[in-house]
Order: sequence, then structure tokens, then C-alpha cells
Amino acid sequence: MIEQLFGSKTRVKLLQMFYTNPNRSFYVREITRKIDEQINSVRRELANLISIGIVTSDTSNNKLYYEVSQTYEYYEPLKAIFGGVPMAAAAEGEESAEVSSQDTSGVRGVDLLLLTGVLTRDDRSGIDVLLVGSLSQSQAAKYIVELESKESKELRYAVMTTDEFMYRQKIHDKFLSLVLEAKSQVVMDKNYLVQAKPAAKPKPTKTKEKE
Repeated sequence: MIEQLFGSKTRVKLLQMFYTNPNRSFYVREITRKIDEQINSVRRELANLISIGIVTSDTSNNKLYYEVSQTYEYYEPLKAIFGGVPMAAAAEGEESAEVSSQDTSGVRGVDLLLLTGVLTRDDRSGIDVLLVGSLSQSQAAKYIVELESKESKELRYAVMTTDEFMYRQKIHDKFLSLVLEAKSQVVMDKNYLVQAKPAAKPKPTKTKEKE
């Protein structure tokens, strides 16, 4: 039904991937692996999404990266459709391919899970994953191994209790401040530990006085 509404299985998978991974950017071959579709089909649909304004692109390290545009006028409605738990295989009724990294079913006791660093192309934080809660180091390590397998990347991570996180936040701890200032994807935030960043105030426009 969703495929019929949006016209293409590949397009639906792309929308799933982008809207379940805001602030994440992906290059073409990474996308084809994640959604398990042919590269020509992926390129064609990416071009369509860029022309509409749903997706933006930029070049880094000689690779062209694609990311969902959060300034697109229908971003919120589309996020409501595609940004939840990944749907069944974009029209095939089976479990979808590796569309999102948001599966946290294998790790318990997490209050906050934040992706940053190499996963959002912003290395200011010095880490790639922050896990906050009552989970043990062994639980965290197991989750990171699974995430590394999905992302095909080695990941740096930090683990802290919720009390430690709140204390570090209160004293404006330098490490935590850098993590929170960097571009990130908040996968889980049960207790609203991360406050939304205030939107930048628009610059006042100058108007000419009538003579």
C-alpha cells in the first residue's frame, strides 16, 4: 500500500532510511547495502528526492553524501509516516533490510542513546556513540559490536550512568558539552535528558526608508 502511494519500493526504502536517521548522511554504495536495492535504481530515486527538496547532498573526502533535509516544508508529516519503527519491507510484507540503526532491542537499561562523530560526520565530540543508563560495560560492548557490524565502521563510545550524565551536564563538563554541541542523532531519550537546541534567531532584514 505504501509502495503504491509513493510509486516505488526503492523510494519508500530510501524515505524510511533517511527519516529514521535524521542528521545522518550516507554515500551511494552505503545506501545500496543498507536498503538492498540496485545502484541505478537508488541513484534515480535520489535524484528525484533532491529535485523535490526532500534530500540534500554535499561532497566530503571525494564522496557524495546524501541527507534528509529538515528544512523541507513537509518534513514533519513525512517524518510522522516514515520516522517511526521501520515498516515491514517497504511493501513486501517482510522484515525490511538494514534501513535504520535504531534497533535497541538488544540493549537494556538505556535512558539515552546518541549517535555522533563518524556517524554524523562531525568529529568534535571525539566519540561516535554515547550510552547513558544502568547498562553494564559488557552490555554496551556487545551493542557496539553489533552496531559496528551494521555500519561497517569501528566506533568509539562512552558509557555513563544517568546520575553521572546529569551531574556532568550541570557542571558544564567539557567532554559532555562537546558531545552535545556536535551534530547528532538522538535514537532514544526516555527521560528527556537532552534538551532540544534552540533554533537560530533570524537576522533582521534591513528595509529602506521611503524618501
